[in-house]
Amino acid sequence: MSHAVRRASELALDETTVTALRAALKTTADEIVQAIIDEVPSYANALSGRMGGTIRRAVRTALGHYLDLASGNATGGDGDDAAYELGRGEVRDGRSMDALLSAYRVGARVAWRCLAAGAVPAGLPAAEVAKFAELTFAYIDELSAASAAGHADELAARGRAHERHLEHLARELLAGAGSDVLLASGQRAGWQPPVSLTAVLLPAAQARPVYRALDPSTLVLDDLPDATGVLLVPDADRSRLLRQLTDRAAVVGPPRPWTHASASYARAVRARALSSDIRDTEDHLPDLVLSADADAFADLRARALAPLQTLPAATARRLEETLRAWLLHQGRRDEVAAALFVHPQTVRYRMSQLRELFPDLASPHRVLELTLAVGLRVS
Repeated sequence: MSHAVRRASELALDETTVTALRAALKTTADEIVQAIIDEVPSYANALSGRMGGTIRRAVRTALGHYLDLASGNATGGDGDDAAYELGRGEVRDGRSMDALLSAYRVGARVAWRCLAAGAVPAGLPAAEVAKFAELTFAYIDELSAASAAGHADELAARGRAHERHLEHLARELLAGAGSDVLLASGQRAGWQPPVSLTAVLLPAAQARPVYRALDPSTLVLDDLPDATGVLLVPDADRSRLLRQLTDRAAVVGPPRPWTHASASYARAVRARALSSDIRDTEDHLPDLVLSADADAFADLRARALAPLQTLPAATARRLEETLRAWLLHQGRRDEVAAALFVHPQTVRYRMSQLRELFPDLASPHRVLELTLAVGLRVS
């Protein structure tokens, strides 16, 4: 049994009092609505026109149910259901629960003033007036609680729906969906498209904690295969983002126009597959380029370095290291020697061997092919 129903059981208004109060219902409802308009800013423009008529009828209905309760002819359920739906409707109209509670407080004050003004002349004994007041405010408290529950449930439902829309948008972005599809999904999710998105790959358990420190428009997925999480960060300040990820096992892809976020994600995935030590993909572009087509790279190495295959493995490795250093340092012998930790004469000797193996070593085409072939260290 609700608090209001218990109060009502202690107070059974006689028919004369109830009749007098019902006669004042329309006036009381109008006064309540006008007081709410005057005292609660959020309703200043919301209670005019058709909406105002609807609210006035709702207030009269609530007052009528209250009088039924006070006369012992009703239970509290119907009023609670209406109040619950009112709370849900306030979310749809964009108003906070604070505004509705303020309206209830104003309504309770005006309702009591008007109802008391009708009950006392109708002959309600003084002892019963106090019970009548208690019933009035207990009833308003129950309506307030029911509306608060409706408001909270609607917010939660909308939050879950919004979260699902955002997750759906993130999946479509990773899948490389077309611009029209992405725009429609973004509108459905209420998400304002940025100029660019940067994909961040990290363990799923770290996705939400990191997300909370980033731009609230960041899209997050934490249920991908292999316990992987993805963040799509809008218009990221890259240096700041990398600092925020200092203690995380994260891979940061390149910024890309938001409709091409899949390219940022794909690069981060390839970087992670290439090495667990990569954090910023843009620091490893040569390695990523050379590893883009593993078969083609293997074929290039086999063809370009074929002359070394005639040598013992240890000799071939030393000459390849020397060739790599020679190409990277553009033939500056002292720098090559320093990079290899050998004497310059050793470099001279090894280079003479290489020139015998590669007679066209000075050819631009041969230099390009060899630079690519030895550009990525292969274990």
